[in-house]
Amino acid sequence: MSGFDYFVVFAEMRTGSNFLEANLNAFPGLSCVGEAFNPTFPGYPNRTDCLGITMEQRDADPQSLIETVKAQPQLTGFRFFHDHDPRVLDTILPDPRCAKIVLTRNPVDSYVSWKIARATGQWKLTDVRRRKEVEAVEFDADEFARHVEALQTFQVFLLNALQTTGQTAFYLAYEDLQDVAVMNGLARWLGQADRLDRLDDKLKRQNPAPVSEKVANFDEMQQALSQFDRFDLTRTPNFEPRRGANVPAYQAAAKTPLLYMPVRGELDAQVSAWLAALDGADPAGLPGKFTQKTLRQWMRRNPGHRSFAVIRHPVARAHAVFCRRIVQTGKGSFGEIRQILRQKYKLPLSGRNDDSPVPVDQHREAFSMFLDFLKANLAGQTSVRIDQTWATQSAVIEGMASFALPDMIVREEEIQAWLPALAEQVGHPDPALPAPVPEDTPHPLSAIYDAEIEAKVAEVYQRDYLMFGYGAWRR
Repeated sequence: MSGFDYFVVFAEMRTGSNFLEANLNAFPGLSCVGEAFNPTFPGYPNRTDCLGITMEQRDADPQSLIETVKAQPQLTGFRFFHDHDPRVLDTILPDPRCAKIVLTRNPVDSYVSWKIARATGQWKLTDVRRRKEVEAVEFDADEFARHVEALQTFQVFLLNALQTTGQTAFYLAYEDLQDVAVMNGLARWLGQADRLDRLDDKLKRQNPAPVSEKVANFDEMQQALSQFDRFDLTRTPNFEPRRGANVPAYQAAAKTPLLYMPVRGELDAQVSAWLAALDGADPAGLPGKFTQKTLRQWMRRNPGHRSFAVIRHPVARAHAVFCRRIVQTGKGSFGEIRQILRQKYKLPLSGRNDDSPVPVDQHREAFSMFLDFLKANLAGQTSVRIDQTWATQSAVIEGMASFALPDMIVREEEIQAWLPALAEQVGHPDPALPAPVPEDTPHPLSAIYDAEIEAKVAEVYQRDYLMFGYGAWRR
């Protein structure tokens, strides 16, 4: 007995999905109804409906077609490509009663096959005598890069959705489609008792020649492909956990339709004071502590609103966090982490609840050791949490994207120019300048900064340096 109510085949053009569908339909208890949510047709080209649901009905209410699929006497499913109706994903991805089948193919092969099909107009072949031929197609490096990016982005999205919902999929490669044992294994996974003796032979492979014979500029293609980093060797390693949007930390101005999305870097007080000054409000009384629901309500009440985040140079941010959260004690400081840093990592800090200034050379030594700790912490090698105040700014902003990205990302050194300009864009007649960011205490960064500090921070925050284009910090 099947543990599923319906199934979806995640595939792309020219991956063999037609052949897979034909073999699924060969099982008495299975039915695949084509590209049910293709934006240009319902199920198959030249059809006006899918299972009695017209294209107009489907587009107005995608759920109606899903319910119709589930109501079929056979276990029924459909093929879904990355450019199909995205609204459907909200329903099918978290649903454990929807079986997920993921079909992939070498992207070079699928790209060349797509180019040939587009040139000949032949997308299926059932009789080799009617095969349309083209001498060779041109490889376009930019077009191929877009092709690969779209495929990989969607595959990563699917993988993450399955991981976060505790599901798994049945994975197939293009080459697996020729193995009847694999097809029978898929049927078994779908809860079907029937088995195939042989595969469907109606559909024929359209372009069996080697790629070198199908691409006119094969040498140029080889050279272009050599530029692709297949194993992602140039990536900046990132071991941080995925972050959420942290919506409760967002702040809105009292009247001006501006929303501040904090990255955290010890600039929040200055930004909050500026937001409050726009409308003569108290910083403590600004709208905040949002939930996603209440923030959406604020957005609806404030048409034309703009949002922003503020980032700062990784050296300045790390030092500010060190001074505010580790060196200083009292409200807002991280007392327990401070103790761990003193006892386990031997940072030369004052004793518990003692934030009296230490000599500048001792302060520099402690900061340098704090950077060593951050390197291990961000690599997932410590038992201490990766706090948002020192997480990479790129990871924090990526987390924001799970709800909404800021309209503007402003650098610390540019806030006096860009924040008033942003306020003017939403109708404020005379926005004040933000107050200058005060120097860190007990010792300013300029008192301890040198090439060694810069090199250490660059090693810890190489991802932020890369993503935001930072060079060395300048006093």
